[in-house]
Amino acid sequence: MAKLTKKQKTERELVEIKLYSPKSAVELLKKLPVAKFDESVEVAFRLGINPKHADQQVRNTVSLPAGTGKDVRVVVVCKADKVKSALDAGANHAGSDDIISQIQGGWFDFDLLIATQDMMPALAKLGKILGPRKLMPNPKAGTVVMPESISKAVNEFKGGKVEFRNDRQGNIHVAIGKVSFDESNILQNFAAIVDAIQKARPSTAKGTYMRSLTISSTMGPGLRIDTNSLAELASIQG
Repeated sequence: MAKLTKKQKTERELVEIKLYSPKSAVELLKKLPVAKFDESVEVAFRLGINPKHADQQVRNTVSLPAGTGKDVRVVVVCKADKVKSALDAGANHAGSDDIISQIQGGWFDFDLLIATQDMMPALAKLGKILGPRKLMPNPKAGTVVMPESISKAVNEFKGGKVEFRNDRQGNIHVAIGKVSFDESNILQNFAAIVDAIQKARPSTAKGTYMRSLTISSTMGPGLRIDTNSLAELASIQG
């Protein structure tokens, strides 16, 4: 039998095989041994949807009150007269045909691509390049905007706005902050994502919608949440 590391021994001592409330799970998460980097706090939802049906897709965005703790590299594709607005709002790069040419050449030094509606026809030819990398702008993700809304979109994504969407198995995985965050900030973000996913429930989904929920750090064990205790998050969210 392989010898357990000090970190694994501590996790076994602290983590019980049970369902946790959101508050108790976050409290324990903060007590667990951490890696040599600031780990992300991640939540995983298993939903009662049939992802094969187009009318049961769960996809939207939510602004995390305490931010993500990550410096999101944002690139904006827009007409020349809107480049300054994008850069002033905090975009790392902005442009039109020059940005498109760079991406065609294999440049992907960014986390998020925002495009104005009038640039989407020109950007459409990059679908096969951007699609597999999940970087293609999409109205449902809030990354296709009207030209006058560029500043607002950049500010929101820089400030903690994230996209969530189900995978082929009906699961959703979202990073909601960093282990270094205060418990209160993690709980605020936790409440925001739970509320957003509950509100995004498809009208055609039958039975139990939120079947299971787990919170964990990047390198830590998953802590299963008692979905019947999610009501306590309402007071946190206000």
